[in-house]
Amino acid sequence: MNQHHFKNILLIAGIVFLNIQGFMYAIEPCEIQVIDAQNRWPVPLVELTTNHHARFVTDNAGRIAFDLPELMNIETWFSIEGHGYGVKPDGFGNRGVRLTPHPGETLIVEVHRQLPAKRLGRLTGAGLFAESQKLGKELDWKGSGILGCDSVQIAKYNGKLYWAWGDTVIPEYPLGIFHMTSATTDLNPLKNYEPPVRLEYNYFRDNRGKPRGVAHFPGIGPTWISRYTTLTNKDGKQHLVGGYVKIQPPLTAYESGLCVWNDETEQFERHSVLWTKSKESPKPKLAHDGHPIFWTDETGKKWLLFGDPFPSLKMPATYEAWSDPEIWEHLEPQKRVSVAGGTETIEVHRGSITWNEYRKKWVAVFTQIHGDASELGEIWYAEADHPTGPWAGAIKVVTHNRYTFYNPRLHPELTDANSPILLFEGTYTQQFSGNAEATPRYDYNQILYRLDLNDPEIVQILK
Repeated sequence: MNQHHFKNILLIAGIVFLNIQGFMYAIEPCEIQVIDAQNRWPVPLVELTTNHHARFVTDNAGRIAFDLPELMNIETWFSIEGHGYGVKPDGFGNRGVRLTPHPGETLIVEVHRQLPAKRLGRLTGAGLFAESQKLGKELDWKGSGILGCDSVQIAKYNGKLYWAWGDTVIPEYPLGIFHMTSATTDLNPLKNYEPPVRLEYNYFRDNRGKPRGVAHFPGIGPTWISRYTTLTNKDGKQHLVGGYVKIQPPLTAYESGLCVWNDETEQFERHSVLWTKSKESPKPKLAHDGHPIFWTDETGKKWLLFGDPFPSLKMPATYEAWSDPEIWEHLEPQKRVSVAGGTETIEVHRGSITWNEYRKKWVAVFTQIHGDASELGEIWYAEADHPTGPWAGAIKVVTHNRYTFYNPRLHPELTDANSPILLFEGTYTQQFSGNAEATPRYDYNQILYRLDLNDPEIVQILK
């Protein structure tokens, strides 16, 4: 072997060694776990940012896989943004922590919850446990094939929960699924009400195994379905029903109507067209917007109310009444709600209501228009003795700093009737927020929160 050949071998060996060293760093990050100082639960959606703007976001297990080679083994400042979770500012007003990451080690960061509702985790999208999986944990969790999706609809039907979402982002192309994605779960899909959340959906899929749309109605543009509910007809047959709207660019509705689920095709079918846009009829005369609730009046008659959040439409709770807009009754929903302990009122955007057996009250969660921390990112809780109100004594329970959280949906079907635990989810999105940066993985997805109605702080305010 000549000297030149020997030098080449040494060079190749050196390159292989460097690659191995680099690879070792890639699979040996430092685990940073963010936990709630009060209950020690992991906290999803907490952002840690370095002084050179490298940004990390905790996954559903509250973990970050820190892998920056330039800051490994170096004391590092991390600014913290927790959307309702945080740390006290230092003398200069900076909110963050100093950590020294080491490969293979675990660091714990405690944050303090600033409002009553607890963030349980993200329900939809990809990479729910991505940071944990980089650390060799949660490897059994499988992705859905969906990156993001708009607001949720849910109803009990045929012994299952039927879920549906609006416009849906997929990996293959910037234009995704625009005719409602849908899935089922069993009636009790959550094993407990603590993070990390692991809610597995059984999506309706195409012949390639990919999630598909379930509302391919004729006409240009997306089909959006809302007002999911289950109704029984005079013959005792159950129907999963909804209201649809057809959308053309930019976001203009031009047709709306009713639709019914077909069990054989596993698709929604148009039941009837109620309105088509024209010069004579630029807007629908009457539309049952929002989420449905069932209410039995003092005479024992059962009604179906629709509202977003407060009831704007009333009809008998039958399939035949739902099918006949001539017998629908218009209601005037409350627009503003007073704040607990003061004279201030807030303007209501969207949300949902339900009867709460624990409180013996009708309860609501809704987004505030023109909130302090964000235009549409602050969520309030309120109560009433009647579904139509008056609603009063609102308590702020969730905030999202310069980020939107719209269309919050209560989930009484996920808890026992007498439980003090109230669950709700909403769409976390950059839209309408004025924020130039979207949160990786979390943006345009559904996040679940928990509000404990037996929390002493809540009980004291509600007295």
